[in-house]
Amino acid sequence: MRLGEVERLRGELAEFVADVFASLPRRDQRRWGECYLRGLMLDGRRKSIQPMAGRLPDGNMQALQQFVSQSPWDPLPVRRRIAERLSGVIQPEVWVVDDVSFPKCGTASVGVARQYCGALGKRANCQVAVSVHAASDTASCPLEWELFLPEEWTNDEQRRRRAGVPDETGHVSKTFLALGLLDRLAAQGLMVPVIVGDAGYGRSVSFRLALETRGWSYVMAVDPKEIARPAAAGPHQPDYGGLGPPTLPRYREPARPLTTFIDAAPLFQEVSWRQGSKGTMTSRFAVIEVRPSGKEATRTAQEQAGGRSQWDGVLPLRTLLVEQREEASEPTGYWMSNLPATTPITDLVRWAKMRWRIEHDYRELKHALGLDHFEGRTWRGWHHHVTLVTAAQAFLTLRRLDPKAQTPV
Repeated sequence: MRLGEVERLRGELAEFVADVFASLPRRDQRRWGECYLRGLMLDGRRKSIQPMAGRLPDGNMQALQQFVSQSPWDPLPVRRRIAERLSGVIQPEVWVVDDVSFPKCGTASVGVARQYCGALGKRANCQVAVSVHAASDTASCPLEWELFLPEEWTNDEQRRRRAGVPDETGHVSKTFLALGLLDRLAAQGLMVPVIVGDAGYGRSVSFRLALETRGWSYVMAVDPKEIARPAAAGPHQPDYGGLGPPTLPRYREPARPLTTFIDAAPLFQEVSWRQGSKGTMTSRFAVIEVRPSGKEATRTAQEQAGGRSQWDGVLPLRTLLVEQREEASEPTGYWMSNLPATTPITDLVRWAKMRWRIEHDYRELKHALGLDHFEGRTWRGWHHHVTLVTAAQAFLTLRRLDPKAQTPV
């Protein structure tokens, strides 16, 4: 946005800041929060503090630096209020879980390590953050964030102290972080819609089972190498030989990869899910009932039955959604869901494909609002910055959805 456009929005932005930053105790904190948001929305190649301060009429680099990197304001209530406002307006059909990377030089930035960097498509020096986004067919916005802390940071006390990493924060998996974010959002009283994610999360059987134990529905991309059994497969009880405890129920046929279920699938049907830049997006899909297998699935089924001795050997039914494009010789996508197979296939497809909204968000957050331009090195500064970027994107999203808004954004 040009400076004139940003300046014309100052009244609306001030009202927005007064609401979502109401938890900040001091007026000057809210003032610099509003200033930072204007800097993020204003056109410019870099959205780090120094160039933003230089572009703003009232910019003050030292004050903005102190507000973002040193001021002790809590970002959680700000993100909580953004989640409340945006959820009410977007009315999300899904929450999308994913992670995003930020290439970095050096070793001082909090959470930086040599790890897989999605932005570069290879292992590189970067930070990685996990996020949850509310999405519908027409709008989306991030609701929660957490920075992933690589294992090498766990016992490096000097490095942790310099970056201000909280004592209670250690190395956990990205799926564990995602569950924590989902729990945090659910604890606010927000209605939890269908949860979707790519195979990085869907391939974790323990993650899917954790969603199930919380009573949440999901449609998660999965690895086609995951093993399962047909819906009709049933266990049998081997005869007791008289020595030792009775043998647990078992299946006569071995579990096999999901790719082997395609031959027995019903006819693929054409399904459309949204309008793309080149017209209606359409592909061919089939729904198959399977019984996910493997050690994690079996162990959880036993636990839910009250222990190994109480388990009857029956693995739960799950719905497998498979995509095979007209021109493709083999399937191009697999999704597992705990929704019943009677769920309309159009809904399953729409929810599975709604994950594209998170890529739209990341593109806007990075390219337009400077999500990856932050040059601070601390835990506090990083979480302050992503909260402010989230607020800027939320403000623009609310304007896009407001039929009375006149200024193009």
